[in-house]
Amino acid sequence: MTEEKKKRRIFISTGEVSGDWHGAILIEALHERAALRQIEIEIVGLGGDRMAAAGANLFGNTVGIGSIGAVEAIPYILPTIRVQETAKKSLKKSPPDVAVLIDYMMPNQGMGYFAKRVLNIPVIYYIAPQEWVWSFNDKNTRAIAAFTDKLLAIFPQEAVYYEKQGTNVQWVGHPFVDLMSKVPDRAAARQQLGIGADELVVTLLPASRTQELKSVMPIILKAAKIIQAKLPHVKFWLPLSLDRYRPAVEALLAEYDIKATIISGQSQLAISAADLVLSKSGTVNLETALLNVPQVILYRVNVITAWIAKYIVKLQLPFISPVNLVNMESVIPEFVQDDANPEAIAAMALELLTNERSRQEMLDGYKKVRESLGSTGAINRVADAIIDYL
Repeated sequence: MTEEKKKRRIFISTGEVSGDWHGAILIEALHERAALRQIEIEIVGLGGDRMAAAGANLFGNTVGIGSIGAVEAIPYILPTIRVQETAKKSLKKSPPDVAVLIDYMMPNQGMGYFAKRVLNIPVIYYIAPQEWVWSFNDKNTRAIAAFTDKLLAIFPQEAVYYEKQGTNVQWVGHPFVDLMSKVPDRAAARQQLGIGADELVVTLLPASRTQELKSVMPIILKAAKIIQAKLPHVKFWLPLSLDRYRPAVEALLAEYDIKATIISGQSQLAISAADLVLSKSGTVNLETALLNVPQVILYRVNVITAWIAKYIVKLQLPFISPVNLVNMESVIPEFVQDDANPEAIAAMALELLTNERSRQEMLDGYKKVRESLGSTGAINRVADAIIDYL
């Protein structure tokens, strides 16, 4: 009787909405690529509903316990520690063959050291924290380099930065190049959502984190109100990043007297169907660029967080949006902190909605961004690199 093949075990650790999405896409690719090589795998991890639906056995859900900023992070410290302790106990009992970390800066440092020092397994970082953009000291970079066996970079600048720090880096390209090519085009997206061909549509993307419902969404809605006053025929669409945000979103729309069609998920369809996207800064900006839709982005954090960043940490960011970070060039307008005022945001949005030349300039900038994100097949390259460690 032949001995039964041992299942290889992969641990994936991430958090927040975008990390859960990247994790889910990776899990699907891992199963597909492992099957081609006749390797049986099981995946355990920390993530969210999308990863669970893709086949991961989760130790805990980390989608709702993410934040940006020192003050904003405080309520999430204990929940993060608790969920990680649960994961560590289970991983000690049944250690995986490899650990894969996706973004999620501070929590994943803890998991990275644990995987390397306690479990003594290879650690792969896929979508590393953006130290290459905002590193104000080398502590975090050195930490990542210390426990990472291989770093799979999605941006060219990211690969160059971490390579200079002595990390073993492979530039894989960006998975969105493949993923966005599968999203229906404007006409098909409008047909699916029941939007008329001639309707003027602005898609609002205000929040993937709880803090953004308070810090970003009111600014977006004030800007929307100005746009609505100037262009009364405009229709607003608002895809929810998490269904549990619906009551808060509905209350805010009522408070600011904005009529918007709320949909669950389907953000890519709502972006593809739009004439303009008004969004918080984040991963979704890159989706919008690859779907070739003009956009205006903004972000604001707690005033104490902003003060610490400016005066204590002396943080200087060239850009905050992934679209502008790809080539370190200004392609889309960013309204950050004090500059994030509704009047300026609405003026820029109206310019892009009514001036064909301004729209075309942005779309030309998108072409260059697309060219810098690598060839198709990025997610397969990531999956293959991970399976190599099995």
